[in-house]
Amino acid sequence: MPDDSTPVSRRQFIHGAAGAAAATIIPSTACSYDRILGANDRIQIGLLGCGARAGGLLAMAKMSQRDGNLAVRSVCDLWSHNRDSMRSLVQGRLGDDPRAFTYSEDMLADPDLDAVMIATADHQHARLLAEVVRAGKDCYCEKPMANTLADARLARDAVRASGRVVQMGSQWVSDPYHLAAREVVRSGKLGKVTQLEQSWNYNGPRWHLARNESVARIREQDTDWNRWLMGRPYRPFDPQVYFEFRIFKDFSGGIADQWYSHGSGLAHFFLDTFIPDDTVASGGIFAWHDVRENPDTFAAISTFKEREVLYKYGSCYGNLFGSTTIVHGTQGTLYAVGGEGSPQWWYAPEAYSGWGDEVIFGDEDAPAAKAVPVLPEGVKEIPPTKQSDDSKYHMDDWVRGMRQRKACNGSIETGFAHSVAVVMATRSYREGKKMLWDRDREEIVPAS
Repeated sequence: MPDDSTPVSRRQFIHGAAGAAAATIIPSTACSYDRILGANDRIQIGLLGCGARAGGLLAMAKMSQRDGNLAVRSVCDLWSHNRDSMRSLVQGRLGDDPRAFTYSEDMLADPDLDAVMIATADHQHARLLAEVVRAGKDCYCEKPMANTLADARLARDAVRASGRVVQMGSQWVSDPYHLAAREVVRSGKLGKVTQLEQSWNYNGPRWHLARNESVARIREQDTDWNRWLMGRPYRPFDPQVYFEFRIFKDFSGGIADQWYSHGSGLAHFFLDTFIPDDTVASGGIFAWHDVRENPDTFAAISTFKEREVLYKYGSCYGNLFGSTTIVHGTQGTLYAVGGEGSPQWWYAPEAYSGWGDEVIFGDEDAPAAKAVPVLPEGVKEIPPTKQSDDSKYHMDDWVRGMRQRKACNGSIETGFAHSVAVVMATRSYREGKKMLWDRDREEIVPAS
């Protein structure tokens, strides 16, 4: 699990589909002009945060190493064990011999470092992202980009002012199966879309291990606890918080920060719109009464008023059954079998619409049309319902963005949007109130 961190204009991208953002040219600034990469230049990458998720990012770098002409130049982590372990892992898997750093400012001072991949604790992402782009480096930032509105603004404004190429870790927006599914929505085959719902479930005490080897191994003198806290309320050194931060409310919203950040990002992706107008959330700790402070069962309901769409999200960590994503339209349904990231999408047309003797279309006695798989062009086999989080498609998109100086599928605007959705949902759950998004002032306002 990612475990460490370090402290630390106006350019509005088109608010549309994430794929459309890829055509947006990133302007060169004073800090970026001398770092424009040629097609044959090897991109030198630093890993910031060397826990479990960094292992996934390393796998992505490995998959794109040859095609993208990449090298891992440095690794950085506050904990000496993670830092040394990742250095050895890079040597073994990529054949690179990276330099090891404790603090991000030391790694970022390297003039030959081109880009950074951030995989630290959730509450550290945004401030580190701002630090990285201000140092003139491109960045891949794991989700959630931020879990406070102040940090979301900080990161977005820093990226807009920097001219750097940034990719969010919401990898499904580059996945060909999800892109094919979005084209079904855009084609109008669904008719008027009125509802999008996601039910992504799990059965187990997610993010908490009763016997966590890292918790047992770490010592306070082997890391920098105050730096790790990064402005959050002070508490004495706690190894469990350090590694299982997702279940503690001072550092994460739990499900909201994790699966819901992916879910809301995909809602924006499919609907071609950003940030819900309102959100109400509920849930609780219903299955796993351990040390966790964040819910193991969570649901949020939002509306996108301009698009006239209801968005429903739910996760239950006490039962695995029924994971799916469904896009409801007046003339058809698009649905994925399986939870977050499932590439198995199906399209089923509606056979009939009407009430009484008023028939809008179809025949109420006609058999329902058979669902057909939604596949990328040239693909014939139906995929499984699960796939790895480690996406070469998304990594390749970031590499293209860096070489062409174009915005990525997971641009900073998508990161800001999913961050606002996360904060709205978390606040609604904790405060017991519906939250509204004031688009003019860019503020979250409790409903009166």
